[in-house]
Amino acid sequence: AGDKELIEAYRTDQDIHRITASKVFHIPFEDVTSQQRRDAKAVNFGIVYGISDFGLAKQLDISRGEAAEYIKNYFARYTGVKKYMDDTVNHAREQGYVATMFGRRRYLPDIRHSNFNLRSFAERTAINTPIQGTAADIIKIAMIKVEQALSDAKVKSRILLQVHDELVLEVMETEKELVAQLVKKAMESAASLSVPLTADVAWGKNWAQTK
Repeated sequence: AGDKELIEAYRTDQDIHRITASKVFHIPFEDVTSQQRRDAKAVNFGIVYGISDFGLAKQLDISRGEAAEYIKNYFARYTGVKKYMDDTVNHAREQGYVATMFGRRRYLPDIRHSNFNLRSFAERTAINTPIQGTAADIIKIAMIKVEQALSDAKVKSRILLQVHDELVLEVMETEKELVAQLVKKAMESAASLSVPLTADVAWGKNWAQTK
């Protein structure tokens, strides 16, 4: 979205959900409770899915008026996000599709439909696809880079599977330090963004132990 406040928050490694809670609920950053952070997280993710005040109210178990106020405050604070959403829908209406950062397209035949429900779904899809689609592109590129890095290093460790934005590897005990470095470097170089692309590495005897 190119929103200056969000970019600055990511560049300085701040807690995005806590910041949103502070801005949206008009409370000092240090006074944000765990519940308020969770509510702000729902707002952050709900916004990019095109959530309505009705949907947010149901999710947070609050009144529709309160939910509408949350969304209003969010857009007032993060003006770049609102502009991104409006521009994306307008472009989708003009060209009939949206695209990820890497050019992968999703066509939206219902974007001008006379049926409100069909049109609204297409608009939400237009907003979300470049975000989720680009994330999917990045993890695929990361997988290719990690596989190449492992091959070049001639290690026995290997990628086992991909789950959303995570890669699970089977790693030889004697190789774990080297593979951790290789994976982190490869994943963080998967895309060049206006904010840092960071990867966390953890290991254990099974996937649950890495959490």
